[in-house]
Amino acid sequence: MSCRRRAWLIGAGPALAGLGISPAAQAGGQLEEPLADSVRTALAAAVAGNGAPPRLEFVSTEARLAHLRWLGAMSDRLARRKPDFNVRREFLETVWYESRRAGLDTALVLGLIEVESGFRKYAISVVGARSYMQVMPFWARTIGDGDASRLFHMQTNLRFGCVILRHYLDRERGDLFMALGRYNGSRGKAPYPNMVMAARRRWEHPDAVTASPVLAAAPAPTR
Repeated sequence: MSCRRRAWLIGAGPALAGLGISPAAQAGGQLEEPLADSVRTALAAAVAGNGAPPRLEFVSTEARLAHLRWLGAMSDRLARRKPDFNVRREFLETVWYESRRAGLDTALVLGLIEVESGFRKYAISVVGARSYMQVMPFWARTIGDGDASRLFHMQTNLRFGCVILRHYLDRERGDLFMALGRYNGSRGKAPYPNMVMAARRRWEHPDAVTASPVLAAAPAPTR
């Protein structure tokens, strides 16, 4: 099977039962590989968090304005796929936060999400990969708390996806072509990396660098 695997998308709702099937999207799935204890510990620490929405802080007024320009442009591009403005805003700010937290280019992550799930929260591939970044359930067992249903939680899915892609980039010593192939389970084959890189260009924006905030997680709930 080629890396252009089909993902059947469940209509909506975390229960995922008794719901219709929407059009297919491109998706693949990471392959489960043995991890050294030190790597597993580091990845588990990287995905840990209190689950609160991200809070962005900026070093200057210009950085904040640049971020707002980026957010407005990205929101316009995403409007057809996510009509509700508040939903788009929360999604984009979370992608920004999680991509930068993992040391990834935000446009790259948006391009990967476009190819993997078509920005559909409840996407499930034929091999079981889940949600926006099509994270395989075995990751919840390997570096998470074992609850694969949490991969449908937006920030959890984006955090896992970004941490996994960062892990693959590190394994491939910065070779993005090979890391993307590994993410999709098609290492060394060109179609999937080419699709992601083409999609990446659709999410680039000149304010992306100027807008870089200081990343700060929201405070943990007090009750």
